[in-house]
Amino acid sequence: MPDTVHNSIPLNAATAAGFIETRRQETLLKTGALQNAILNSANFSSIATDAKGVIQIFNVGAERMLGYAADDVLNKITPADISDPQELILRAAALSSELGTTITPGFEALVFKAKRGIEDIYELTYIRRDGSRFSAVVSVTALRDEQHTIIGYLLIGTDNTARKQVEAEKQRLLDIQEETNKQLQQTHRTLQISEEKLSVTLNSIGDAVIATDADGHVTLLNPLAEKLTGWTQAEASGHPVDEVFHIIHKESRMPATIPVIDTLAKGTIHGLANHTVVIARDGSECDIADSCAPIRDRDGHVIGAVLVFRDVTGEYAVQQALRDQQFYTRSLIESNIDALMTTDPSGIITDVNQQMIALTGRSRDELIGTPFKHHFTDPERAEAGIKRVLSEKKVSDYELTACAINGHETAVSYNATTFYDRDGRLQGVFAAARDVTERKRLDVILHDKNTELEHAKELAEKSNLAKSIFLSRMSHELRTPLNAILGFAQLLEIGIPPPNESQRLRLQQIVKAGWYLLELINEILDLAAIESGKLSLSREAVSLSEVMRECQTLIETQAQSHAINMHFIPFDESWYAYADRTRVKQVLINLLSNAIKYNREQGTVVVECTLSNPERLLISIRDTGNGLSPEKLLQLFQPFNRLGQENGAEEGTGIGLVVAKQLVELMGGSISVKSSVGVGSEFCVELGRDVMPQLAAEQIMPATTFLASPEKSTLLYVEDNPANLLLVEQIIAEHPDVRMLSACDALKGISLARAHLPDVILMDINLPGISGTEAMKILLGDPLTRPIPVIALSANAMVHDIEKGLEAGFFRYLTKPIRIHEFMGALEDALKVSSIRRANTTGQLP
Repeated sequence: MPDTVHNSIPLNAATAAGFIETRRQETLLKTGALQNAILNSANFSSIATDAKGVIQIFNVGAERMLGYAADDVLNKITPADISDPQELILRAAALSSELGTTITPGFEALVFKAKRGIEDIYELTYIRRDGSRFSAVVSVTALRDEQHTIIGYLLIGTDNTARKQVEAEKQRLLDIQEETNKQLQQTHRTLQISEEKLSVTLNSIGDAVIATDADGHVTLLNPLAEKLTGWTQAEASGHPVDEVFHIIHKESRMPATIPVIDTLAKGTIHGLANHTVVIARDGSECDIADSCAPIRDRDGHVIGAVLVFRDVTGEYAVQQALRDQQFYTRSLIESNIDALMTTDPSGIITDVNQQMIALTGRSRDELIGTPFKHHFTDPERAEAGIKRVLSEKKVSDYELTACAINGHETAVSYNATTFYDRDGRLQGVFAAARDVTERKRLDVILHDKNTELEHAKELAEKSNLAKSIFLSRMSHELRTPLNAILGFAQLLEIGIPPPNESQRLRLQQIVKAGWYLLELINEILDLAAIESGKLSLSREAVSLSEVMRECQTLIETQAQSHAINMHFIPFDESWYAYADRTRVKQVLINLLSNAIKYNREQGTVVVECTLSNPERLLISIRDTGNGLSPEKLLQLFQPFNRLGQENGAEEGTGIGLVVAKQLVELMGGSISVKSSVGVGSEFCVELGRDVMPQLAAEQIMPATTFLASPEKSTLLYVEDNPANLLLVEQIIAEHPDVRMLSACDALKGISLARAHLPDVILMDINLPGISGTEAMKILLGDPLTRPIPVIALSANAMVHDIEKGLEAGFFRYLTKPIRIHEFMGALEDALKVSSIRRANTTGQLP
C-alpha cells in the first residue's frame, strides 16, 4: 500500500503536464487558425512590414483591394508607395505641427505615431495597381519582439468607399434639403414681403377698404376705413358688413343699399349711389363715393367682396367753392370801376362788364363779336395797342379815347395783358380801360402842389440847418463863460478861509445849476451836430465789460445818494461792440442815470448783456420805478418832453434820451423800451458785435530788426480806447529800445508832449474834447513840439480822410486795424526823421 501511494504521485504529475501541453497545443492551433483567418480575410487588408517599412506580409484582402499580387510587393515596396503622395505631404505637415518635430513625408508619416506607442487610426487614399483610388480606414500598430524592439509594422485597412458613398449621398440629400429650405425661406420671405406690401398699400392709399368673406362678414378694414366707420379691425371682424358700413342717401336721409350682396351673388362690380353718406359709430358723417367688386380665388370663384370708398366731403366743398368763386369772380368783374373786356388774339371782343357797356353805350350782345378798335376815336392806335400786348405780353398806361354810340368821348388809360389756358395756349387779351379825365385834371393840380411843397421843403431844410448852426454856435459861446463860472465857484468852495454855511449852500446851488446848464449845452450841441450831420464817430472794437466798469464807477455816488441797489451782472470779457467808445459810454451813463433818478426809494437797477443773435449784442438796463403808461411811451423820445417830471425833484433837460437814441442809431444799433406802470421800465440797447482785438505773434517784428538810436527812444500814444492802447503796448514791448507814454485825450497828450518831448507821437483822430487834428495844429504851433513827427492812427479810413490828415501836417496817416509791419516801418522812419531834426535843432550830427 505504501508503495502504491508512492508510485502514484509521478503518474499524476505527468498526466497533468500532458494535459496542460495538450491544452496549449489546442490554444496554439486556435490562435493560428484565428491568425490565418485574419490574414486570409478578403474583407480587410493586412500589410505587415519590417522595421524599415518594406512589405513582408500582403494578405488576400490587400490583394483584392489593391490589385497587386503578394509577390509583386513583398520585399519590394513600402505602403507609402501605394498611398496618395499629396496626402502623405499634408499628413507629415499636420503631424509636424501637432507634435512639434519635423516629419518627412513618406512611410515615416504613416507610422510615426505607432512608432511612439500612440494609437493611430486615420483615413488614407490607396492607389490600386490600375491607378484607380479608393478611400480606406487604416489602423497602424508597431510590432515588437520580447525585448520590445520594433521589428515591423502592421497596417490593417478597410475599404471606406461604400461609407464615403453613403456619406456623399447623405451630404447630397442634406444639400438638397438645405436648398429646399432656402427655397421655402425665400418663398416665405416673398409671401411676407407681398403681405407687407399689401398692408402698406392698404394703409397708405387714400381710399378706405373693407373686405368680406363669401357670406358678407367683414374680414378686413384698413386704417382709413376704421377712421370713417368708427370700427377697428378687431371689433368689425366677423360682423355683417351692413352693421359696420352704415350708409344713407344724403338728400332723403333714407338707408342706402349696400351692393355687397349683389356683388357676391352675381360677381359683378357695383358703384355706390351718388350723394351717399356713411355714418360712423359715434354718429359723425361724411360724404363718400366709389364701388364694390368681387374677390375671386384662382379658379375664378367668388370668395368675398371688397368695398373701396373715399371721403368726398372736401371734393364737394371744393366744387361748391369753385361755383362760389366763379360767382365771386364775376361779381368782381362787374363791380370794377374800370371798363373790362377780353378779346381773342385777333382783337375781337369776347366778354365785357357793365362799365364797358356804360362807356360805349352799347349792350353786351352788341359789343361781343365786334372789333375792339371800333370803339375808340383812333382805331389804328387801338389796334396797335392790341398788337403791342400780344408782342410784349402786357401794356400799362396806354392812352386812348373811347367813343360812345352817342358821340361822347372819354379819355381812358388802357392796361392789358395776355391770358392763357391751362396748357399754356394763348387765348387772347384781357384789357381794362379807366376813365382818367378827372385824374388828368388832378395831375395838373398835384403838379402845382408838388412845386409848392418842394419850395416849402427847401425853406424848412434851410430853417433847420440855420437852427442847428445857431444852436451849435450858441452852445460854444455859452461854454466859455460857463467854464469860468464853474471854475471860480469851485475855487471859492475850496478857498481859504473856507466859506461859511450860508455861503457854502449858495455856492452849491451855483455849481449845481452850472453843471446842469453845461449838461444842457452839451446835449444841445450833440443834438445840433446830429441834426446837421456833422457829428463825427470813431467806430472800432469796444470792450463792453470795460465800458460798463467805467460807467459803474461814475454812477456809484449817484446810486448811493438815491439809496438804489445796483446789480451789474458780469459781462463776457470777449464781447466787443463795433461802436464809438465815448458815445457808448455817454448813452449808458444817460440810461443808468435815468434808472436811478426815476426809481422808487430803495429800488433796484439790474444791468446785463446778452447775445440777441450771433452778430448783435443787447445791453439791458431794468429798473423798479413807477413805469410809464402806453401814452407816455409814445412821447418818450420827443425833445424837451420830460413826461410830466418838470415840477419833480429830479432835474433833467428832456434831451438826453433823444440824443441817446440818435447816437445808437448812428452807430448802427437800436434802442427800445418796455414799461409797466407800477412795475418799472427796461431800456435795451442793441449794437453790432465785433471781434476781440488780438495781436498775432507771427506779426510782431523781431526786436533785432528795428533800427533806432543807441539811447532809448520815447513814443507818446494819445488814444481813448484801452483795447487799442493795450495792443500798441504789446507791440512796443517787443522793442526794449523804445518806451511808451500814453494819454487818454488830446489835452493830456499835449501836456505830456511838452513835458517829455517824445521822439514820436502816435495820435488818434476822434478823441474826447478836441480832435487829434486840432491837437496836431497846437503841437505845430509850439516851437518845442513842432519838430516831433506825429503819426495819425484812426478808424477814419476814407480817401478824403487820409488826404485831409496829411494836409494837416501828420507825418504818416495809418488806419485801423493796425498792420504791424506797416506800423513799425512808419515808426522807424519817424524816429530817423526825429533824430535828424533834433540834431539840426541842436547843431549836432545825427
